[in-house]
Amino acid sequence: MTSPSTAAAPSLVIDNIGSLITNDPSLGRGPLGIVEHASVVITDDLVEAVGPAGAVADQRLDADGACVVPGFVDSHTHLVFAGDRAAEFTARMAGRPYDGGGIRLTTEATRAATTSQLHRLVKRRLAEAHRAGTTTIEIKSGYGLNVSDEIRALEIAETYTTETTFLGAHLLPPEFEGRPDDYIDLVCGDMLAGAAGHARWIDAFCETGAFDAEQCRAVLEAGQRAGLGLRLHGNQLGPGPGVQLAVDCDCASVDHCTYLTDDDIDALAGSDTVATFLPATDFSTRQPYPDARRAVDAGVTIAVASNCNPGSSYTTSISFCVALAVRDMGLTIDEAIQAVTIGGAAALDRPDLGRLTPGSAGHAVILDAPSHHHLAYRPGVPLIRHTVGPLGAW
Repeated sequence: MTSPSTAAAPSLVIDNIGSLITNDPSLGRGPLGIVEHASVVITDDLVEAVGPAGAVADQRLDADGACVVPGFVDSHTHLVFAGDRAAEFTARMAGRPYDGGGIRLTTEATRAATTSQLHRLVKRRLAEAHRAGTTTIEIKSGYGLNVSDEIRALEIAETYTTETTFLGAHLLPPEFEGRPDDYIDLVCGDMLAGAAGHARWIDAFCETGAFDAEQCRAVLEAGQRAGLGLRLHGNQLGPGPGVQLAVDCDCASVDHCTYLTDDDIDALAGSDTVATFLPATDFSTRQPYPDARRAVDAGVTIAVASNCNPGSSYTTSISFCVALAVRDMGLTIDEAIQAVTIGGAAALDRPDLGRLTPGSAGHAVILDAPSHHHLAYRPGVPLIRHTVGPLGAW
């Protein structure tokens, strides 16, 4: 008799799938590896088998002929914050430009919030993201901007995801006004020393009004010495050195990429750095949308993420981002689906995610639609019928 402690986890079959996106061309049709009339068996959170409909497992989830896609991988969020900036958004819609300065308002609210309050807020946002099909999420700090509050943010984030990012170099806090180099010294010193044990990644905001290339390089190099992977915010508000710095430092991802020069495109195409586009940000800030078509045609690896934050992109909906990427960034629907699945996985250096193939993570989304095209075809409609995956398991 098998004891409860050693009993195998029950297997699950998602059966009666009309159209299955595997992201493995060897398993099915086209670049998405589409298998029709399919089933997926998942055991211990891993895909055990992909095959024709009718597979048997301990538990059965009937897709009823719908499309199933890999769980969305949201590789860029800022979920640990208090307050909102609805007034700022309203003013921006009336014509005021976005300059990133409102980060200070969120920092004040986040510092003032209790840890219990922040946990409740993060749980609520994660539950919302999970209902919208996200199964893996990255969470940054960056609204503490002092040693204790940055560490607190990461401690909260690591409760819910392994993909935590230390973003102490988000913006210069008021107490360091006029002394950016002193603040960078703090980020690279005591702040990083306390944060490193709670983060997988380090990030910096390389932008006019935030930090320059040399300051960001110092942060990335300090993070690398501390054993953290590298990410970078770059080229959001205008052309700048962010993309070139990210490639030079071998960052896993450079995010925003709203303004890309030919040299930026060439650098990305010749590197392993993923260009992560954040179209909901461009929607919310009225920035021009990046030309993702140009990047893809040049051979750049791309991702699309939500950038959920209170100032420039207060959404957890990857489906919304897919629709924007197709409508305004020049991607095909197939490319957009790949960008929020295997693209996001590449940005997090997680080859186990973003696909439904034997041995990969068993994270899947059952759409309330017969094909993945409906995610762009029917924008704004809640088409996520069921999300299978660990996000929200707490």
